[in-house]
Amino acid sequence: MLGQRTRRVVLRHRQRELLDAVSWPSRAAARTAIFDFIEGWYNLHRLHSSLGYRSPAEYETALAA
Repeated sequence: MLGQRTRRVVLRHRQRELLDAVSWPSRAAARTAIFDFIEGWYNLHRLHSSLGYRSPAEYETALAA
């Protein structure tokens, strides 16, 4: 399991890849891509202290089992 500091570095790198990989036609397009990244990956996979340091996906899987 990665430490929290390592996770932050990985996240920062992924965000930079997202922003640097594309020449955005407008601020709105960049804003939409960032929102999609946060809601589609970051919020689903990052660990939450309120969920016992599990990701929401892991937490929901455990509840369903």
